[in-house]
Amino acid sequence: MGEAFTMQILVIQNCPSSPVSLVGDYLEAAGAELVTVLPHDGGTLPAKPDAFAGAVILGGPQHAGDDEKYPAFRPTLDLLRAFHDQAKPLLGLCLGGQLLARAFGERVRVNDHFEYGFLPIDITPDGQQDPLLQGLAPRQRIMQWHEDTFELPAGGVRLMTGETCRNQAFRFGKTAYGFQCHFEVSIDQAKHWIENFNHVITRKLGDSQGMEAIQRARGELDKYGRRANDFCRIVTQRWIGLLKASAAEQAA
Repeated sequence: MGEAFTMQILVIQNCPSSPVSLVGDYLEAAGAELVTVLPHDGGTLPAKPDAFAGAVILGGPQHAGDDEKYPAFRPTLDLLRAFHDQAKPLLGLCLGGQLLARAFGERVRVNDHFEYGFLPIDITPDGQQDPLLQGLAPRQRIMQWHEDTFELPAGGVRLMTGETCRNQAFRFGKTAYGFQCHFEVSIDQAKHWIENFNHVITRKLGDSQGMEAIQRARGELDKYGRRANDFCRIVTQRWIGLLKASAAEQAA
């Protein structure tokens, strides 16, 4: 991965049970200092992005358009736009990707399909030319868990797509990336979700269908988990390259 670098990365954690997981491990291994803020649980967002080289925005159970219930969303959106204005890299995952789409002018809505498990998603032709995704297998199986989806921001580039959710990943400008999937989760984190949040899935799908989905997700984790973690390693390390390039431009 080359020489280590020292810089602060803001991690916006929208839910205590949705940590930065494997993405954080690779960032710290590269020398980054992570500053994690939980804005819905008493944490205070920084007023400006000046002290940070980039930001990771994580998932959570919230609906990204629910400003009344989650008043931290509006200052979060302002902060994300400020990062982008300074050409500082952004990486949004699941709810984080939805918030990025919203920050750049689009809406988030309930999807026609509830996605859960390591579902297939495809890298688009544009994605195959993207610095983060080029050279990767065209079809990936990565952890999904979401009710909502986002529209593609005007000027955004669709990078990944799926049968039941069209917008699975996008790039806005050169440094902002939003992903619907949870590629950040380690195998242990995915297992924790699958084994300890059964009540959420059965409440959503009903007992029978919910347990079928949970059992399917268990098998998918065994089959696809390591390859999904390889995807995380490659994409995160390439995103670290964006951080380094952005930091060099800022210092010039």
